[in-house]
Amino acid sequence: MKVIVVEDERLAAERLITLLQEYDPAVQVIACLESVEETVAYLKSHAHPDLLLLDIHLSDGRSFDIFNQVQYSRPVVFTTAYDQYALEAFKIFSVDYILKPVAGAALAAALNKYRHMAASFSQPDYSRLVPHLQEQQKKKKFLGKVGQRLFFIDTADIAFFQADNKIVHLVDKEGNRYVVDYTMEQLEDLVHPQHFFRLNRSFIVHIDAIQQVKPYYNSRLKLSVKGNIQQEEMIISRERVANFRAWAEA
Repeated sequence: MKVIVVEDERLAAERLITLLQEYDPAVQVIACLESVEETVAYLKSHAHPDLLLLDIHLSDGRSFDIFNQVQYSRPVVFTTAYDQYALEAFKIFSVDYILKPVAGAALAAALNKYRHMAASFSQPDYSRLVPHLQEQQKKKKFLGKVGQRLFFIDTADIAFFQADNKIVHLVDKEGNRYVVDYTMEQLEDLVHPQHFFRLNRSFIVHIDAIQQVKPYYNSRLKLSVKGNIQQEEMIISRERVANFRAWAEA
């Protein structure tokens, strides 16, 4: 179960994470967010979790404002010190409404309720078909330009893609650079998600090209990558570190 905790009080957030781990150590807290703005930005740019654990009063408004800005259809468990929002909460796909301070038993009951509902509405398992379908749909090679010359580059030979203003370069593992006529967003759809990861706005990297990963200040990560002869700084933003770890270990 992948969970996002949205809570602007640090101690309350830490307690929720502890209670989740006590309930089931397999529960993954993939993000811990503090505000409406931060949550909206995350949900717009990341896959949605299985369950959203959501405080109602946040530092920049009520969490109901999130659903006015993001199309979200996954279950939600609300946690709040106020009982007057229960009716409004259940207009959303709310599994439960827990009053603070959150007790372990109350949270466990909400999670059990979620699991029962998820099992009741489970879909047929097509997971065995997914890798084959993804392989069929993703590009095997790209056409790159150097001046007026055109070259075909096999996907397996790519080290990374780099966006520089409005120009996107493909860099192979030997450091050769080619201009490609795609945006970074288009490339994310064209390459295989098991092989490529978007580090930030500027870089998409191939897993086979990563030589080393180092801790970097402000809870970020820094990569050493084949083909990076220009010594570009490849930094994984703090918000994407958890996703990178999950991708690397998949």
